[in-house]
Amino acid sequence: MTNPPHIADTLAAAAKVAARKGPPPVHLWNPPFCGDIDMRIARDGTWFYLGTPIGRAPLVKLFASILKREGDDYFLVTPVEKVGIKVDDAPLLAIDFDAHGQGDAQTLTFTTKTEDTVTLRPDHPLRVERDPDSGEPAPYILIRANLWALIDRKSFYRLVDLGCHHRHDGQDWFGLWSAGQFFPVIPSSELP
Repeated sequence: MTNPPHIADTLAAAAKVAARKGPPPVHLWNPPFCGDIDMRIARDGTWFYLGTPIGRAPLVKLFASILKREGDDYFLVTPVEKVGIKVDDAPLLAIDFDAHGQGDAQTLTFTTKTEDTVTLRPDHPLRVERDPDSGEPAPYILIRANLWALIDRKSFYRLVDLGCHHRHDGQDWFGLWSAGQFFPVIPSSELP
């Protein structure tokens, strides 16, 4: 990876964007690509720069606010620059959720490590992938513009306690209700 000489400019521009209210309109920005930087987001949501964890939560939150995905690649973008970064799994990590109501009247609202908050609903769906070797589930929720958050293990175990069986698309599923929608997790027949 090469480090473009404009990283200071990128950070300064990002700080200006973050000072505004509301999320930056990264979906509207298509600046020139300036190269990759040595920045990585680990599976546990830790951000690294030059191999060192970034310990300042406000700085991580700032970077997360200007994160953009194009295809399978991730970038930090400003109106004038775009730099590539590496993401080990999902770029965000859901670390908690609140449940209100019960059954099909239940609403689940997730919070990420970078303080994004979304309610599980059709425009913020749930997906569960299974590790091909172990069969271990990996649950994700869509946070914004093709950016998914891995749901941490403790939250997933809490979600399982709220799950129920429901007939969905002609098949019995174990899953979750939120915002009037059923989100299937695993076919009921695959549970012990």
